[in-house]
Amino acid sequence: MGLLSATRDIVVVGASAGGVEALKSMAHDLSEDLPACVFVVLHLPPEGRSLLPEILSRAGPLPARHARDGERFEHGTLYVGPPDQHLELDVETIRLSRGPRENGYRPAVDRLFTTAAHVHRERVTGVILSGALDDGTVGLSNVVALGGAAIIQDPDEALYPGMPSNAAAYVPDAHILLLEAIAPAIAALATSPVPLPARPRHTAGAAEPMSSDATGGTVSGLTCPECSGALWETEDKGILRFRCRVGHAYTVESLVAAQGASLEAALWTALRALEERVAFVERLRRRFTVNGRHTTAARYEAQAEEARQQADVVRRALGELMPTAPAVTVAERQ
Repeated sequence: MGLLSATRDIVVVGASAGGVEALKSMAHDLSEDLPACVFVVLHLPPEGRSLLPEILSRAGPLPARHARDGERFEHGTLYVGPPDQHLELDVETIRLSRGPRENGYRPAVDRLFTTAAHVHRERVTGVILSGALDDGTVGLSNVVALGGAAIIQDPDEALYPGMPSNAAAYVPDAHILLLEAIAPAIAALATSPVPLPARPRHTAGAAEPMSSDATGGTVSGLTCPECSGALWETEDKGILRFRCRVGHAYTVESLVAAQGASLEAALWTALRALEERVAFVERLRRRFTVNGRHTTAARYEAQAEEARQQADVVRRALGELMPTAPAVTVAERQ
């Protein structure tokens, strides 16, 4: 069978903390006649309006806008994932969904990269920019497994090296580039023909997009930080992945961070309950003291002191918790 030819005209870009400045720099360097579509996911809080399309449109020659569900994509445009919706790719159109969060995010980088890889295969270039933790590692691995190209911002240059470092550790075929070299590399890949197999490539080496069926792996003994359901564990090319029955999905660092956030929330709840107990039994102590029931008052005084000591332990534990993720700047919330 002969080979067909195409170019890498589907560019998917993922970023998180520190990603706004990196995206602005990349957008500035892209050429106005780029023969490719560019899809961008930046981790954003679900509330409020994102100004990222306006920021990227001002930064460079290509128009940027929020992706719309069902629209056909075209070359020379940057499509930005809107807040609280996964950005996914079909054959010729964009899909937006409010499916389960992956790595604690919606939109998630892994979701965009994986759907693009499974649909567009050799035509895809995946780009990982500055960000914390490890969202994007599985997705970029899938891009390469299905014949696409991978570009990673040099972790030594990235404001937050977590995402680039994790991706580089598991995608050895990726091009590690300084930011100034990324746009030229995208353009080169978009104008250089790549062979397409006459028959569909076997996809056993690439993880499928997340679905609601999590039970194909082994039970991990852990629970989902978001819904408290059981987590199933799978491993693909050395990358551990965890998913619950309803579809919340995590890679290792994202799960550790989510567990830390859940632990902190639980400790704050415990501290509140203990302080309420102190206030209540102190009220009872005063009441029984006034009524002359000193034995009962002493019993409640001892309970109040015990609750104070327990609250002090919880308060010290909260003070010792290390932050699980860098703070998000005002610019990155826009």
